[in-house]
Amino acid sequence: MQGTKRRVTYVFFYEVFSFFICALILAALSGTTISHTGPLSILIAVIAVTVNFFYNYVFEMWEKTQISKTRTVWRRIAHAIGFQIILVMILIPLIAWWMQISLLKAFLLDFSLMVIIPCYTFVYNYLFDHIFGLPSHLLEENELGSKVTG
Repeated sequence: MQGTKRRVTYVFFYEVFSFFICALILAALSGTTISHTGPLSILIAVIAVTVNFFYNYVFEMWEKTQISKTRTVWRRIAHAIGFQIILVMILIPLIAWWMQISLLKAFLLDFSLMVIIPCYTFVYNYLFDHIFGLPSHLLEENELGSKVTG
């Protein structure tokens, strides 16, 4: 599976599984039910995708103004931290309001997601590539590499 079909499949299943993971984690850690945390998880996913879209747009506009056009490790770290800061600023008040808890408790719930979601993303990407195969640009590169070294 390649191209748009691969990307749509990737995003669809990523979001479906992350929804269930978030809903379960929030329910377990807060002592509530999935029927209470499920809608919050959907809202968190929609907000995260929306913020990610606009954040990347603004970040790339800023990047164009920089002398260096290289995405260094530090630039990637700054990008990731900036995104998380903005997301936390939005999600903590939302979680506190939705769950009717303090901002500190909401931060702790959100922090648990900040730890678990990257782990989930790593496992998901590994399994997705194992099940659906690598994207074509990596297959071509691997074939070229094996031809050169083989």
